[in-house]
Amino acid sequence: MARFAHTVTVAALDRGWFEEAADALVDLLDASREGPGGTVVLADGRAVEGLRLLKGRHLRPGARYGEVPAAREGAGKAGTGAEAADGPAALVSGTGDSPAVPQAVVLRAWRPSHSVEVESLVVEEGMSLKLGLRLSGPRRPRAVELSLAGHQPGGGSLYRFSGRGKADLAAWWAAVDRLPTAPPAARPPASGRAVHRLAKARLTLTPRPAEDGSWRITVALSVRGRWLLRPVGAVVLFFARGPLERGLREAAESAAAEWNTALAELTPLHGEALRAEIADALVNPDGPKAL
Repeated sequence: MARFAHTVTVAALDRGWFEEAADALVDLLDASREGPGGTVVLADGRAVEGLRLLKGRHLRPGARYGEVPAAREGAGKAGTGAEAADGPAALVSGTGDSPAVPQAVVLRAWRPSHSVEVESLVVEEGMSLKLGLRLSGPRRPRAVELSLAGHQPGGGSLYRFSGRGKADLAAWWAAVDRLPTAPPAARPPASGRAVHRLAKARLTLTPRPAEDGSWRITVALSVRGRWLLRPVGAVVLFFARGPLERGLREAAESAAAEWNTALAELTPLHGEALRAEIADALVNPDGPKAL
């Protein structure tokens, strides 16, 4: 087994602001409704950008959301008419004539006081990916669970993989609320596992507070071969140790830089101002256009 670790420093996220923002977002979506052409409309009448109901009832289990792709260049009116005849659901399921399979999100559960579950199927570069997300306590998030399964049609077992991950947010907040001199949490509050026929991997995130109020997060990755292939995997990992260690370090540093940039651009609004800001972001993610 090979193990790698790297520690990065990131700006701390205010828990109170995060939970207030989550509650406001859930309120806005819970009060939304289906508009003309499958658009999703907020209570103030504005449509959410990039979100369209393709099948089912809004905010009901089985509702499918996504975007219908534009007609192919040169397809002409006949092609457009054929796509319209097939309907949005056919396009999303991949049964239409369009060579590109658009991404669609299926709502499995919408219970704002308990949990929200969504599932997405994406086909990209010959790979079929099924993604799942479950948020416990949406109004005051307690945990986030992710699942991933991928395969290449006709590619055999070597082209199949799966993974699961969970972030216990209550444990995360407890870990960063410790004194900087206290030992780190005994159990990582965020972890994930990936499984392939040849190997399996485990990734953990362990935060601790720094003296200046920022967070120090240790990212640890362990990789090992499976079954009779462990000796072969050990040889491969011996030669791949350098690239794997470098890749983990670069990925962690890049993610930390993006996190710090995003937090630096946030304005700590509260109350109605925060709610209005989130609503504006839903209807116009790119911000107001320059005249």
